[in-house]
Amino acid sequence: MVDLARTYFRLFALVLVATLVLSACTGASQPGASTAPSAQSGPVAGGTVTVPIGADPTLNPWSPNAFVESLFINRVIFEGITKPGKDLAPAPDLAESWTIAPDGLSWTFKLRSGVKWSDGQAFSADDVAFTFNDIVLKPDLGAQNRASYAAVKTVTVVDPNTVRFDLSRKFAALASFLAYNAGILPKHVLSADPLKTTSFNKGVPVSTGPYKVEKYTSGQSVSLVRNENYFGPKPYLDKVVFTVVPDPNTQIAQALSGDISIMILDNKAAVDRVKSANGLAVVSRPLVQYYWLALNQTDQRFTDVKVRQAFVQAIDRQAIIKSVELGYGSIANSPITPALAAYYDPSLASKYPYDPQKAKDLLAQAGWKPGADGVLKKDGKAFQFTMDVGQRGVLEPVNALIQQDLKKVGVIVDLNTMEWNAYIQKDVVRREYTATVNWWTYPSDPDVFPYYHSSAAGKGFNIPGYQDPKLDDLLVQGQSASDLEARKAVYKQLQAYTSETLPYLFLWYPQEIDVLSSSLKGVPELGLRDAVQYIGEWWLAKK
Repeated sequence: MVDLARTYFRLFALVLVATLVLSACTGASQPGASTAPSAQSGPVAGGTVTVPIGADPTLNPWSPNAFVESLFINRVIFEGITKPGKDLAPAPDLAESWTIAPDGLSWTFKLRSGVKWSDGQAFSADDVAFTFNDIVLKPDLGAQNRASYAAVKTVTVVDPNTVRFDLSRKFAALASFLAYNAGILPKHVLSADPLKTTSFNKGVPVSTGPYKVEKYTSGQSVSLVRNENYFGPKPYLDKVVFTVVPDPNTQIAQALSGDISIMILDNKAAVDRVKSANGLAVVSRPLVQYYWLALNQTDQRFTDVKVRQAFVQAIDRQAIIKSVELGYGSIANSPITPALAAYYDPSLASKYPYDPQKAKDLLAQAGWKPGADGVLKKDGKAFQFTMDVGQRGVLEPVNALIQQDLKKVGVIVDLNTMEWNAYIQKDVVRREYTATVNWWTYPSDPDVFPYYHSSAAGKGFNIPGYQDPKLDDLLVQGQSASDLEARKAVYKQLQAYTSETLPYLFLWYPQEIDVLSSSLKGVPELGLRDAVQYIGEWWLAKK
């Protein structure tokens, strides 16, 4: 089953593992041990695990308001057709198996039988068809991640346990995208209003995962308990609590006091302090993620590629990695990360060295000349704009460093710091911004169509609104190529082209540093976003 797709995913996994082993031997030192201390005995049931999130979540994976604060919970409570395998290949979830038609234009998924929703109603192929035909593929609804499925024409119910995805073109990464924030929603609950039902999104949704929502307390927490109707083995933990803790320093304090069981360490300055604490393990995980600066392409100042290239050369990205990430990262010049070792092109790593003078020269070529006060001007107007800053992770110190660097070349940036959910609404949902720094984390596949294609400008994940027919063509070629070598060739071209045209200004590729209680066992060696999908295997050793 899934012969072609799984072949290249497994090959990618082997290359990634080899690369990680090599980097462990030759690269920068890693924080702490690679795994938590081994258990003295087998898994035991009971206990509560607490995980921090940065803001109130939206309990609907397809809501346009559901971002990083929501995905951890949504991946626990909503099962997808597939999920990320521990070997990085897409693995069965609600689907037991799948086949690809010889022409590559349809995929057929055989669903598990006997699956029930948390309210006891039967799950069926109708729920899958509803999720995609009536939500994801309806452009007027604006579903989260909709652009990922631009190649999908319709989802057909073959029988109660079988669905077929019919495509307009080959889509080699379909199984991988179905494993990424693509939980199936209940038709019998949401058919009237699938994305805006408050009692579902901000209450107690009906779901299929190993845990279900017990209580949602706005501004405080979402508590989960075992789902007695879950199709898989009974999970070990009694309860999982996602607690709202916006401040990363407060998260660290709570981890040190034992109030948090597992978290991503956004503030890497605390690595040594956490490593020395009793009862905590610090581990480094591979991560398909990069940080970027988006310049709104409706602003004519940013449509000149020389300006975008100048900004990259003006920003001391290595200094950001050193001061903010403590060296746990590398400079980015394309959307394909080093974690995707089978596709990543390392030759681009030195394309834009830090060079303020080169930045000034490029800005001058674009018509920006310094005034008496040193501020650049064009047509009598100063080069000054506002950059919105979401209060999360490292974004605030990073924006401050970028502000300082751009000032050195004559560009004035005013910072507008905002609470995270307000920031998401303004910058991501409504696109009311001039410039902003953020990051993308995406499936373990180089298909970045949803973030760069013109069809996603203004309403999808193409945050800058950049539109380019040549880039669109490369993105479609990448989706359509099913042979590994052909895909590698396309994505090498895509990396070179995006590094030159800079749809986003690429900043750096981070490493994920996770902190977990040494009593927490069964957590797979995956980034936390993927590891939560194995939460049924987590357990707490008796102290």
